[in-house]
Amino acid sequence: MQIVGYMILLVFYLCYFIKMFQQRKQGIQTDHMGKGKQGIQKKIEIMMKGATIATFIIEILSIYLNTTTFPLIIRIMGIFLGIIGDIVFIASVLTMKDSWRVGVSYEEKTDLITDGIYQISRNPAFLGFNLVYLGMCLMFFNTILLIITFLTIMMFHLQIKYVEEPFLKQEFKEEYLRYYQQVNRYIGKRTGFK
Repeated sequence: MQIVGYMILLVFYLCYFIKMFQQRKQGIQTDHMGKGKQGIQKKIEIMMKGATIATFIIEILSIYLNTTTFPLIIRIMGIFLGIIGDIVFIASVLTMKDSWRVGVSYEEKTDLITDGIYQISRNPAFLGFNLVYLGMCLMFFNTILLIITFLTIMMFHLQIKYVEEPFLKQEFKEEYLRYYQQVNRYIGKRTGFK
């Protein structure tokens, strides 16, 4: 179980850091967390960054200590969630190509991506994060991991709702509004829209 947990995290973070490294080699700054922002947007991004670092540390400790109070079947469900989360995250990063960023960039122009996995989720990278985090929580359940997982997922939601969506509405106007009306925030298409 511990090896599987480490592997799920390794695949996830390898994808994350390899993409950042590739973009850096192209002269693209990927990490924009808290940069060029003020007020609530800056606070959300900084708190989200801190929460993701804390979650990673607690996940590693939970795997190392092999903590859990759940039966094997629940832990196996966690494995499946974690693997699906890896797949969703990798698909989102690959589909975004050079438009992928960590946080919103007001200076760099990117494209609005609506194809591939973005046809069924407006935020598949965050969905991937959420699935990996929930999978880890089911595999290595403990109270501290549960609390930090919940807080981090809430920070992701605040980032989407109060930072990314307002930015995309302002940046891409009608194009984003049409997309917003057709595809759900996390998963699924909305019916009744063309």
